[in-house]
Amino acid sequence: MAKGKINVESKNIFPIIKKFLYSDQEIFLREMISNAVDATQKIKTLARTGKLDEELGDTTIQVSFDEKAQTITISDRGVGMTAEEVDKYINQIALSSAQEFVEKYKDADSDTLIGQFGLGFYSAFMVAEKVELVTKSWKKDAQPVKWECDGSPEYSIEETEKEERGTDVILHIGENGKEFLDDSRLLELLKKYSKFVPVPVQFGTEKVQEEIEGEKDEEGNPKTKEVEKPRLINNTEPAWTKAPAELSDEDYQNFYRELYPTTFEEPLFHIHLNVDYPFKLTGILYFPKIKQNLEVQRNKIQLYSNQVFITDSVEDIVPEFLTLLHGVIDSPDIPLNVSRSYLQSDSNVRKISNHIMKKVSDKLEELFKNDREDFQKKWDDIKVFIEYGMLSEEKFFDRAKKYTLLKNTEGEYYTLDEYKEKIKDNQTDKDGNVIHLYATDQETQYTYIQSAKDRGYDVLILDGPIDSHFVNLLEQKLEKSSFKRVDADVTEKLIPQQDEEMPSKLTDEQKEKLKPLFEEHADSSKFNVKFETMSESEMPVIITQDEFMRRMMDMQKTGGMNFMGGMPESYNLTVNENHPIINEIVEENDSEKQSKIVKQITDLALLSQNLLKGEELTKFIKRSVDNIR
Repeated sequence: MAKGKINVESKNIFPIIKKFLYSDQEIFLREMISNAVDATQKIKTLARTGKLDEELGDTTIQVSFDEKAQTITISDRGVGMTAEEVDKYINQIALSSAQEFVEKYKDADSDTLIGQFGLGFYSAFMVAEKVELVTKSWKKDAQPVKWECDGSPEYSIEETEKEERGTDVILHIGENGKEFLDDSRLLELLKKYSKFVPVPVQFGTEKVQEEIEGEKDEEGNPKTKEVEKPRLINNTEPAWTKAPAELSDEDYQNFYRELYPTTFEEPLFHIHLNVDYPFKLTGILYFPKIKQNLEVQRNKIQLYSNQVFITDSVEDIVPEFLTLLHGVIDSPDIPLNVSRSYLQSDSNVRKISNHIMKKVSDKLEELFKNDREDFQKKWDDIKVFIEYGMLSEEKFFDRAKKYTLLKNTEGEYYTLDEYKEKIKDNQTDKDGNVIHLYATDQETQYTYIQSAKDRGYDVLILDGPIDSHFVNLLEQKLEKSSFKRVDADVTEKLIPQQDEEMPSKLTDEQKEKLKPLFEEHADSSKFNVKFETMSESEMPVIITQDEFMRRMMDMQKTGGMNFMGGMPESYNLTVNENHPIINEIVEENDSEKQSKIVKQITDLALLSQNLLKGEELTKFIKRSVDNIR
């Protein structure tokens, strides 16, 4: 038996590994499986090129644990190692950068990177107090060897007995890793990190129901019996590793269910990524029905490297808005052990991010051009995603403006250019700006919408959670265009024209006398009473909210702006100078009756905007009932 010291100056390398990777303790199993997969892939290559003299045989990786002995064993039938190779790859190369690791990360946070320093194998010491490695090389007449280390720089290596080629890694679990000596915990980790590795992985056995050939029950259904079979935990050929021509729509749907077994809603459509140059990237991205929800959908994209799961926090690999998508991205050009700070400085990551964004945009444009009717049907489910992308990425805006749609109250869809052309003759103000009128709720704003339509105006529906931000963006990007919500002002004032102003039926003196009556019944901290000339068909009192103020409030609610103490509610209570009821109030000599009429029409206006609540609403209802009797 030979003994030696690992080629590392610092005796503290293992405590440092444990300390800085403790938050990722569970990845030890990912690293062990990855090493076994690598060794198995190498033996398959040797067999394929005719260099292997023996039968390839079963290459299934075996994972087992012994609770009594407190060990976890990972076994492969890969290339194995000679004593010289163990010394080279385990004692030297695996820790060749150990000193650099110690110096660079001794004062760092815990999100460090094993793979960058070739420390994958030594992640075993996060859970093990001793590691044994028993291995036999594929090379003819190779002598099996056993390597052992207790987490200090000292190790031993000796000849041993082993019948088959390959490597067994036996982890003697220490106090820190006791949770992993459990069937369900190990199964959870294997399914998380190794669900799609390209070599079969077996973890124990499972009982399944199997049909009995030729036997049926009374109802004609095949009889079954319980049998015990190897528990294979992975799909070695997931959909993203195949060519799109090999897959049907059903295959893509089945893979989606494989990724998200608890999700019952089908995705709208998918994008199959397949890039070989200037980097290697494969994957499938799915568009879920996003609708009004921006948060629940996140962290659904899974990042893999050569079919080994890395993370589902992909904010640094794809633009933020793409995190609303679901699916898989696989790239060996992204370091196996992901550290967020390292990713941000990796040149490949930005290239990959830009490419994915371009592919997503190209797919959306293709869907729009090939079947616009179907694209319009899906629009309400994907518009939040597209708007979010346009708001956050300049390049995406430039691409997406070609297929971004606006929907009006009639349920008609227009591109940005189409809509501007549609309304330019009728909705252009005296300064030449095209005014886009919109509503955020077709029911509560019905009166305002109808009033606008009566004047021949078209009204858009912008009811998404980020539409207040999106409107601001469109005003910046679309030349000589502005947006106004239908309740931002009285209809006559929404689109200022060169026409002569409508004459008023009230004198300035009458307005001065009326104003205090309305101010008496409107909270002065919220409402500004003003008079406007409108047609008699409009309501006697209309509540409006200045477009700028309302947008500020909307953006504050969605986190876009922050004001000390919050933006105060602010509305205009606009009195229609030409309405017959207003004229009746002026002519009424009984001040008590005047006040009652003002109160009633003011409350009606407040009620129409859901601003009449609590005690005031109760009083209004009682008063209205009394007026009927």
